[in-house]
Amino acid sequence: MSLKTFADALPDYAKDIRLNVGSLISDQTLGDQRKYGLLLACAHGSGYKPIVDAVEAEAEGKLSPEAANAARASAAVMAMNNVYYRFVHLASNKEYGQMPAKLRMNVIGTPGIDKADFELFSLAVSAMNGCGMCIDAHEKVLRQHNVAADVIQTAARVGAIIKAAATVHATAV
Repeated sequence: MSLKTFADALPDYAKDIRLNVGSLISDQTLGDQRKYGLLLACAHGSGYKPIVDAVEAEAEGKLSPEAANAARASAAVMAMNNVYYRFVHLASNKEYGQMPAKLRMNVIGTPGIDKADFELFSLAVSAMNGCGMCIDAHEKVLRQHNVAADVIQTAARVGAIIKAAATVHATAV
């Protein structure tokens, strides 16, 4: 099933989500690696298998194996980091922020693709997961790599749309 077919299955009350998914598919501003990498990272980050399958099919042949793996890796490591660092950020006891995380996250240092692309994927998944500390950290690295604010905003928008599509589909189909 393609991502368009997935979106077409959304109910009429989610027409805006359906239209937004269509806009993501037709977007030409990011280039294929960023666009399909973001879609793939966010689909995996949603944890919803039907959208993962649809985006995997959509991204087939449009991403290098390294970029597809990095997108999946970004979702995997953010699933862990977003929980941990959101805890550190939200805990009243600031002592936790001074402690070593003791979490393996080597892929962040060596993602196998351009660092800015990996950081963009990670920012989008972090936005989906609501981790402000991670959002700030990834946005800072992206700005150091001269990634424009509109590209960063687009990454967050991809996360928002994919999360909404997964949530509606899970409860409506």
